[in-house]
Amino acid sequence: MNRSHFPFLLNTLTTISMVFAIWMVFLWVPTETNQGAVQRILYIHVPIAWGAMVSICIVAVASILYLHNRSAKWDRIAVSSAEAGAIFGSMMLFSGMMWARPVWGVFWTGEAKLVTTLILFLLFVAYLMFRNYFPEGIQQKKIAAVIGIIGAIDTPVIYFAANLWERAHPPLVTGPASDGDSLLSGSIELTLFVSAVAFSLLLFSLINLRYSVHKSEDSINLFYRVGPIESKTL
Repeated sequence: MNRSHFPFLLNTLTTISMVFAIWMVFLWVPTETNQGAVQRILYIHVPIAWGAMVSICIVAVASILYLHNRSAKWDRIAVSSAEAGAIFGSMMLFSGMMWARPVWGVFWTGEAKLVTTLILFLLFVAYLMFRNYFPEGIQQKKIAAVIGIIGAIDTPVIYFAANLWERAHPPLVTGPASDGDSLLSGSIELTLFVSAVAFSLLLFSLINLRYSVHKSEDSINLFYRVGPIESKTL
């Protein structure tokens, strides 16, 4: 497949999967008997949280590879993933509070699951603020890479927090650490899976878009620094 066709294919798959996921969430899956319609936030909140955690993992892996070979490609992937992660992190917090208010009676509690997700969002913000306000150069990218690697430590803490410090937040129902006795019903599990695929594709579309922007910015900066002839040879 021609690489120039990849963004179009990715965006097309993202659009189709998002439309299908929205149809399943709001029209196909039955309304849950205990929480009612508000439970449908599950199909948005969980995939978004998954996307935020995947983002910080991509940031960490790309940062490690950048420190290893100093390739600008990995640095662009890291910052692009952090930008997408910040979007997903803010949506994760907002959707969680919108779900908590009618179920728990409050928007926020101080339990570990919520605090660690807030920390993840703040890590994205800190990473991006450092990238924007610290003087550009190799040192900036190296320190940012270290921040990204450290930030990934929060991911397993978020995942296991509900089981380790169980309070109001429900225990895990998906993944390797989920409770085998709390398996989701077929329609709920299928809808959650489709929504997770759709939001994962959305995440990768955002990362790809921001990567293209950063690559263009680097090319323009290089053009103005060394001139058109030299920039073509670098």
